Amino acid sequence: MTGRQTGPDDARAIPQRDARGDSTGSEGTEGGTADEVYTVDVRSRRRDRSARDQGPAAAASTGSGRTEHSRRGDAAATPPVDPAWEDHARDDGPRRRRRFPVVRLVLLLVAAWVAFMVFTPLHAWNTVTKVDTTPAGTRPADSKGFNYLLVGSDSREGLSAAQRKEYATGKAAGRRTDSIILVHVPQGGGKPALISLPRDSYVPIPGHGSNKINAAFAFGGPNLLVQTVERVTDLHVDGYVEIGFAGFASVVDSVGGVDICVPFKMNDKKAGINLKKGCQVLDGKNALGYVRARYSDPRGDIGRAERQRQFLAAIMKKALTPSTVLVPTRYWGFSHAAAKGLIVGEDTSMRDASRVLLAMRAVSNDQGLSLVVPLSSLNYQTSAGSSVKWDTKRAKALFTLLRNDTPLEAPPEGTDGKPSGG
Repeated sequence: MTGRQTGPDDARAIPQRDARGDSTGSEGTEGGTADEVYTVDVRSRRRDRSARDQGPAAAASTGSGRTEHSRRGDAAATPPVDPAWEDHARDDGPRRRRRFPVVRLVLLLVAAWVAFMVFTPLHAWNTVTKVDTTPAGTRPADSKGFNYLLVGSDSREGLSAAQRKEYATGKAAGRRTDSIILVHVPQGGGKPALISLPRDSYVPIPGHGSNKINAAFAFGGPNLLVQTVERVTDLHVDGYVEIGFAGFASVVDSVGGVDICVPFKMNDKKAGINLKKGCQVLDGKNALGYVRARYSDPRGDIGRAERQRQFLAAIMKKALTPSTVLVPTRYWGFSHAAAKGLIVGEDTSMRDASRVLLAMRAVSNDQGLSLVVPLSSLNYQTSAGSSVKWDTKRAKALFTLLRNDTPLEAPPEGTDGKPSGG
């Protein structure tokens, strides 16, 4: 057979140099065959193909480059780079660097917003006035669910002379209960409930005989009021929240007014209001008068208690809307205005207060119940004057439902504020 001719890409021995720098052949150190090393050089194929695609000049350049590389003994040549790819690589870096700072900025803003949303109520809570509300004597056992006492006080503390005149609050000193609401928050299923206890309710007051329930506050402050409520309901009160006149007006103004549907025309000089019938936005002054008005309401204290529950639900609905929460100044203003007018029990936690607020909001969304303790008479004659008498049988049934945390989906019998005795 005749030997075939070899090309530049064929396998061939690449001379190896020994430690002395001498070239070894194909037989050992002097040309032996034992340690022959063959290498296939395929670089020229890629260069030739690239050169053919790019023209004679590129081919010449490629060829000379290969020769030069061969002289230097390089292992491989660098493949040609597409100019378009080089432009893309140069342009992508700055865009990526510009994009990363924007992402980091957005993340920082989100983190700052979350921190502000958390910090604001915590800071406001630290400004709330806390008082001892622990009742004396033996208390009812803890039961399922949570029961809180929400009190509206007619305290003028914090109001200037001009504000007292504007709000028509008078000059009376001290604190008296203007409204008493039992707030039940279920632990299982069912709806939360706001249950008004009319302030003229005739009940036994520990150490003071029988009297109107608001007299308990006058005799012994929050401690005696809590004790009185626990005795007549046999429910353990888990927390106490009180709001005064000064808080009412400023809270409403901090959210830009509150939407209220006035059930009838109300012209009440003692409450400082002259309101038309229909849905409207009430500012702090008119909202305060609306919840205080008593003599312009044909249902008297019962009508006022209903309007107070309506107002509390409406203010919480407005407070938790995006127009309040997403505006930093309004969110901060509402939180601190509400805190300024609050008095809570020393054993009432921020979590307890939030349960009360969420129960009020649930009522505004028809996901909670607005009730009145079952009544027998609105004109019960007593040594304390005309009083409100409870329907004992129905009231006990209601408190049993609350004590057992029975899920409430509809108003229990007799809780619509209409006296069973006519």
